Amino acid sequence: MKKEIKIKPFWYSDVWLFPKLVTVITTLDKQGRINAAPYSHIMQYDVMHKKPRMILGFRQDSHTFENICATGEFVINCPSADYLPDVMETARFYPEGVNELEHTRFTPIPSTKVKPPTLKECPQVAECTVDEIIRLEKSSGIVIANIVSILVEEGIPEMGREERIRAMNLPIGLGDADRVDYFYGIIDKIEQYKLKETAETYAVTANMKTGMPWDDDAMAALMKVPAFVRKMVLGQVEKHAAGKGAAHVTLQHLTELTAEFGMDDEVMARFGKKGAA
Repeated sequence: MKKEIKIKPFWYSDVWLFPKLVTVITTLDKQGRINAAPYSHIMQYDVMHKKPRMILGFRQDSHTFENICATGEFVINCPSADYLPDVMETARFYPEGVNELEHTRFTPIPSTKVKPPTLKECPQVAECTVDEIIRLEKSSGIVIANIVSILVEEGIPEMGREERIRAMNLPIGLGDADRVDYFYGIIDKIEQYKLKETAETYAVTANMKTGMPWDDDAMAALMKVPAFVRKMVLGQVEKHAAGKGAAHVTLQHLTELTAEFGMDDEVMARFGKKGAA
C-alpha cells in the first residue's frame, strides 16, 4: 500500500529520493575572485554533438548563480569519492569573496576555454558558458549552458565502461536532512545487463515502408542504425533528400544527415553488428 504525502517545502529531499551527480562548480565574481560550491541539480539538456548543453538549477541568491549571471562562465568539476570531505567544505556558508578552495585539498588550475579554474583532482570536467538564464518566480534560477570543453583524466577515455566507472569512483548524492546532514553513496557493486531487441522492434524494421527509392548503399547504411530508431532515421533522411530536390535517397544524403547530428564514421561503427537486423 502507498500513502499520499503532503507536498510541502523540501519535499525533494525530505521524502522523495533523488540520486544525483556530485559536482563542485567553480566560478569567478566580478572582481575575479574564485568561488566553489557543490551542486547536484545538473543534467544533460541537449546531447547534440554540434552544440551539447547542460541544464542546472540554483538558489537565485547563491554566490554561484550570481557569479554565473555576472560573468557567463563556470566549470562543472566531478570529484571522486575520496574528496567528499573537501566537497562538503565548499558547502559551508562562507562570506562573499572567500575562496572555499583554500580550505580543501583541491588544486585550482587554468581551464582551457573559460576563466574560472578547473579542479586538478577531478577526473571529469565540463567547461561551460551561459546560453540562457531563466529566473523562476519565487523559486530557482535555471541556467542552460553550452559545453565548450570536456576534459577527462588521461587514460580514462580508452577504458571500457565498467573499468571507467571503477576508476573514476564518482559518488552519488542522496539528499540531506534538516539542511545539515548530507548523504552520499559510493559505488561498490556494478552489475551489467545486455539489452536485446524485441520481436516487435524487428517487425517494425521489417515492415518499414520507404516514401521514395533508396540506393543499395544507402539502405545498407540505414540497416546499421540501431533498430529502435531506424524508422525515425528513415523519415528524417527522406525529408532531407526531398528538401534537396532529390528523386531518390543516396548514401550521401544519409551521411549528410548523420554528420549534422554528429554521427561520424567512428560513432556509426559502434552499431555495425548491433544494428543489423
